Amino acid sequence: MGAACSRKRDQLDNVDGFDRGVSGRYCKSGSSKWLATTLSRPILEIQREKKKCPSLLELCTHKIREDIHNYVSFSTLPRDLSQQIFNELVKSQCLTDVSLEAFRDCALQDLYLGDYPGVNENWMDVISSQGSSLLSLDLSGSDVSDPGLIYLKDCVNLQDLNLNYCDQISDRGLKHISGLSNLRSLTFRRNSAITAQGMAALSGLVNLMKLDLEKCPGIHGGLIHIKGLTKLESLSIKWCNCITDADMKPLSGLQNLSVLNLEGCPVTASCFDTLSVLVSLLYLNLSRCNLSDDGCEKLSKLGNLKVLNLGFNDISDACLIHLKGALSRCLTNLESLNLDSCRIGDNGLVHLTGLQNLKCLVLSDTEVGSNGLRYLSG
Repeated sequence: MGAACSRKRDQLDNVDGFDRGVSGRYCKSGSSKWLATTLSRPILEIQREKKKCPSLLELCTHKIREDIHNYVSFSTLPRDLSQQIFNELVKSQCLTDVSLEAFRDCALQDLYLGDYPGVNENWMDVISSQGSSLLSLDLSGSDVSDPGLIYLKDCVNLQDLNLNYCDQISDRGLKHISGLSNLRSLTFRRNSAITAQGMAALSGLVNLMKLDLEKCPGIHGGLIHIKGLTKLESLSIKWCNCITDADMKPLSGLQNLSVLNLEGCPVTASCFDTLSVLVSLLYLNLSRCNLSDDGCEKLSKLGNLKVLNLGFNDISDACLIHLKGALSRCLTNLESLNLDSCRIGDNGLVHLTGLQNLKCLVLSDTEVGSNGLRYLSG
């Protein structure tokens, strides 16, 4: 029964469709995730159609789900079994604030309640009772507010915390998680209540490897507080329209940073001076920024990039001329280049001929025609 303990926790999630151009979204109502769950048939029914015998564990969890109102506590069960029951209740949307009480002190490791209906402050006491066993917690889209995060202080081994779209959490709530020094992943998308001052609480999360602050419009000046998070590998501040070139300077010390998503941030080519010192940077998304042909020659400093997204910027063939030397000398590792909706024409593609490792080239809504494609023949 050691399955739950054997899962690998040393891999970061993919940045939302970073090299696919797709962004995942959740919302408090109408979630496609829960729609899919609602419409899906019970696993036992599917197995019967395939004449496959369900396992004893599947039969047990299915029966318990049907009779959940008869159980007061699962704390005496092996953790793997109580975890399986919990997951089944969530998947079938049978978990309520009443049935949740049966999981008090069960030492569960993973509580995935993202977009689950009805999750609020009243759930936090049972959640926190998992104590040092709790490793992953997803409360995205919930009604949990600042006081609810106080309960997490005893979950000292928590590694992954998802608070996306929790719009009732503010700077005060960040203070309550500042002591969770074992956190490796923290996501806080679409929160207008978090400010630069509140981000000071993140400075103690020394083991953080992934930080997602997408659509947090009040964090201008706050990145200074993460300059000491030297283990950080992935940072997304996508669609933070408050972010400027000056905000990039504190990132210069993040030498393990390999993924940086700046889509929709009004940064210019001036930020390349700072980003050039990030020797581990492999994925850079600059889509919908304030880039123009001026200054793009500084991209030559980003020599280790594998994925570069320049889509929806005011750049033209002139930019690719600037890049030609960089492409042949420094950006030889580039595997994906996105020029979606840029002013790129046939003649611009001749400057890409040196990219021998290129696997993906996006030219949607550009001026490239059949004649330009001949430059890609090699």
